[in-house]
This record gives sequence, structure tokens and C-alpha cells, in this order.
Amino acid sequence: MDRFLIRGGKKLKGIVHISGSKNAALPILVATLLTDEPCILHRIPNLRDVRTTLKILEYLGKKVVYKDNTVTITANGSLKNNLPYELVKQMRASFWVAGPLLTRFKEADIPLPGGCAIGVRPVDIHLKGFERLGATCEIKAGNVLIRAKKLNPANIVLRFPSVGATQNLLMCACLVEGETILDNVAKEPEVDDVIDFLNKMGADIQADGKGRLVIHGKKELHGAEHTVVADRIESGSFLLAAAATRGDVVVEDCVPEHNSILLNDLCEAGFTLTITNASVHVHPYAGEIKPVRIRTAPYPGFATDLQAPWMTLMTLCNGTAEVDEDIFENRFMHAPELVRMGADISTEKSVARVTGVKKLSAAHVQASDLRGGFALVMAGLCADGETEVERVYHIDRGYENLEQKLTALGADIRRYNPDKDAF
Repeated sequence: MDRFLIRGGKKLKGIVHISGSKNAALPILVATLLTDEPCILHRIPNLRDVRTTLKILEYLGKKVVYKDNTVTITANGSLKNNLPYELVKQMRASFWVAGPLLTRFKEADIPLPGGCAIGVRPVDIHLKGFERLGATCEIKAGNVLIRAKKLNPANIVLRFPSVGATQNLLMCACLVEGETILDNVAKEPEVDDVIDFLNKMGADIQADGKGRLVIHGKKELHGAEHTVVADRIESGSFLLAAAATRGDVVVEDCVPEHNSILLNDLCEAGFTLTITNASVHVHPYAGEIKPVRIRTAPYPGFATDLQAPWMTLMTLCNGTAEVDEDIFENRFMHAPELVRMGADISTEKSVARVTGVKKLSAAHVQASDLRGGFALVMAGLCADGETEVERVYHIDRGYENLEQKLTALGADIRRYNPDKDAF
């Protein structure tokens, strides 16, 4: 399997252009199941999860053409209403096909997604929402069998503002005639982007004065063209890498307001930023990095997907910082790997205490998940010596052309496969 070799100690410098959002692209691709008409989607990042989603669409009966970050999706015969476990196990987001298939065919057979390294991520919020719309959900032999003679509009209150459940129920309710109201919904920018695309397809989704989503279902939706929003997690990751290496980096083609909490925390840590409508410039900083406590929370709070790279930054602070992880119960698996690189981190339940050190040192480490993997790459960029990061396939799920972008900023990083390449 591929690995990264990183020779640290170089300050990142230059301009990096941000790709389209993975977390918006995946549900938007799935939403094309709501119509038989052509859909054209731009700024779709070339990622492992995206390629898996395209395979799922092809299996279900769509024709897919992917070129230069643009996907054209058209009908290719009748759609199927089931998925094999071999596809579902590759990506938990594959469960999002349940909403479109249920609303179009009144039945869907989807294998339960397997466990996730960073937490349980139950799908019960999705299923209870489907039941409120009139479906029955039965778990049998590892599959969820969802059936409905007729779907009816409903008022649905999510027990937690789950991004996946919000998007799945939105897609389902779009073709349920009448008024459906979703309350306690996720407010992430990726949800807004999905709503934008669905409305372009002819859906009628609006937010009311109480922050609820009101969906007036239609008999059918049509094709549409859409450009995916910038990836705020990739933006934040590069901002943090620039800060940790004491670099001079302009992050372009982003939406700074989507990372407003992170930008405030970087300023509190001592860094100077210049912010425009579509860019953030991290200026060189030679002073002490101040410890800043963060607590992850649903948007607009501190993004759980940026918790791991933030922890890497805090390993170099002057003092002790606390990191509270309030979203996922097992998202500190990168911490022991950072300790192998000289970090001083102790964890207890959902809290990590990070006491800054002068320098990180290179080590052989393993990525256990997507964002924790980036945190280790970031640590390798800062460390003395050569760091080897295994299980790069985790990182490939969410960062498009990562080593090329980092190399363009002056990093010394290369990908290699010990089974194929010379060391």
C-alpha cells in the first residue's frame, strides 16, 4: 500500500487552490438518483470516496462520465433499488442512496454500513425519519429493508443535527407531495449546497424563521447543472499546515466565512491573517504559538474534521492547550502517533491535554482515519528528519492531489509503495 515519505523542516510558501467539497459532492452525486434527466456537476474532486460513489451510481443504473472534475450523469436503463455490501463497506456515505431510492420506488434494500474508526455513527436518525414519513424499516441479515405503500409529509425533529440524516431526509422528502418540516437540522455549508442543487432540480426547500427546513414535495424533479462549493475542511487543513510550519501561504478559491471559528482561533494563537472574500493569507510568524482551547461542535462551531490537525498545531504551542471532542467518541487515535513523534499529549475520555514541545521528531507512523492522517502529514512537515506515514489510502479519501499541492508549496513529500517502488 502507498505511503508518504516526508522530510520536514521546510516552511510552506506560495498559493494553494482549494478543491470542491467532498462532503457536498457525495450527497449531490447521490441526489441525481431523483431524476432520469441529465445532471452536470462541476468541481467534483478526484477522491477515493468520489470514485466509490460513481461506482455506486453506475451499479444502480446511471451512466457516468467523469473528466476534468466535471461529472455528467444520465439515465442508462431502469434503476435498481438495492446495493451489494461490497460497495457499501467501502464508504459509509453510501447509505445516503436510501432516501432517493425510497422516495422513487417506495422500497430500498441497503446493507448496514460497517463500523467507523472514529465512532459508531448510527443510522437510526435516518431510519426514524423515514418511519415518520410512513415507511417501515426492518433489519434482516445485515441489510436494512425500507418499505412504504405511500409516503406522507410529516414534521420530523432530529435527535441530533446529523449532516447525513438531514441530507438523506431532504432528498426523500423532495418527492413526497405536501409539506414536510425538518427540525433540529444540520446547518453545515455542505447541507446548504445540497439544498441549492435540489432547488435547481425543481425542489422547493426553504428555511423558515426558526431555522427549520420546509420542503414542499413535488411529483418529479428534473436535471440541473451545479458547481460544488469549496471544501472548508481542505481550506482549514492548509491554513493549519501553513501556521504549523511558520509558512507564508495564500489559500485561494475558498469561502473564509465557512471557517470563521478556525480563523478566530488562529488569530488568538498569534498568527496574522489577511482575509478576502475568497482567500486567506497566513503571514509568516516567528513568535510563540499561544495555547488555545477548542471544543468541537456542529456548525458553526469548531469542525470535528479539523480537530486532529489543530492538535498537531498545539503540539508546538508555548503552554498547554485542551482539545474537547464532543462529536465522535473515538477521534483521538492520532494522538499516540503524535506522541511517537515527540508530542506531549494525554487523553481522558473526550478531552486531550496538549503541552507544547520545542520540536517534533520524525518517526514511522500509521494513519487510522482521514483527518488524523492529515494531522500526521502535518506533523511530518514540521518534524526534524524523515517521517514515513503508512495507510495513505485513508488520506486519499478526502484530499485531492495532496502531495502535489504540498510540493508546490515547497514541502519535501513523496508517495511510494514498498511493494512496487525502490525505497
